[in-house]
Amino acid sequence: MPDLHPIVERLDESIRETIPGLRYAIKWKNAYYGLPELGWIIEMVAYDVSVNVVFFGGADFDPPPPLGTTDRSRYIKLTTPEEAQGREIHDWIKQAGHVPGWK
Repeated sequence: MPDLHPIVERLDESIRETIPGLRYAIKWKNAYYGLPELGWIIEMVAYDVSVNVVFFGGADFDPPPPLGTTDRSRYIKLTTPEEAQGREIHDWIKQAGHVPGWK
């Protein structure tokens, strides 16, 4: 199994740096990021072989993340720290700070 800790650290740092005024929560070992006016906007879930990043308003992004087809949520699966630093992921994190999430 890969060591997912570096992926989680890089994602967490990127989310906190990109979106000011975030609130955080942990529930069932999942990390949630939200804004008072938008609700919960991002969920980060570490599995055995990947870290999934769920964007609760991802269907409204341009372009939307590739995975997910129900409601407005879309997600990505990351397996390496390099993937967590990608330009597209940064753009989705930035867009999440402007799109309503889950309330």
